[in-house]
Amino acid sequence: MEGELFPRERTEIAPGAVHLPDWLDRGRQRELLAACREWARPPAGLRTVHTPGGGTMTARQVCLGLHWYPYGYARTAVDGDGAPVKPMPPWLAELGRTAVTDAYGRPPDEAYDIALVNFYDGDSRMGMHRDSDEKSAAPVVSLSLGDSCLFRFGNSASRGRPYQDVELRSGDLFVFGGPSRLAYHGVPKVLSGTAPAELGLTGRLNITLRVGGLLP
Repeated sequence: MEGELFPRERTEIAPGAVHLPDWLDRGRQRELLAACREWARPPAGLRTVHTPGGGTMTARQVCLGLHWYPYGYARTAVDGDGAPVKPMPPWLAELGRTAVTDAYGRPPDEAYDIALVNFYDGDSRMGMHRDSDEKSAAPVVSLSLGDSCLFRFGNSASRGRPYQDVELRSGDLFVFGGPSRLAYHGVPKVLSGTAPAELGLTGRLNITLRVGGLLP
């Protein structure tokens, strides 16, 4: 938020978990939003995710590189229209590399090859979970666009406390790796109506970049 009393600063939320506010400028945010809208189109576009237990995720999702489904990866949208997954753009993989370099002061050892794009409307939530379906231990890169959210970052032992709540706004970067790579995390609340007006987005987009370690 412009003109606030105390500017937001880089914060290490937990060992290996770093929050970099306002990492994306408005121009880059608009570029990412335009790309997300193209990725969301069929085939292999935005879909509703159903869990094996019969639940339904309220955030809708589209994948790049490999298609994530509960709880694994495939080359096609196996729980959607069955179409081949869209490729991971090299420029997006490079953005992940830059994000890790800025967060940790050193580049990652592996190239980012998977992106999960989640769209949250005002009523969407994400329960506490771990990103544990990848073979690689490379850090997870999370980029936020649109409405702010309450992001809950916990521990690697359980979904309960201790955890810390962080407000993620449009343009923020959050990276978690090392001892925090398998920490539970979730989104208990989206703050509707907080997106920058010039972005032209109602709701929240979260672009999560990962290294799968799954491709030959």
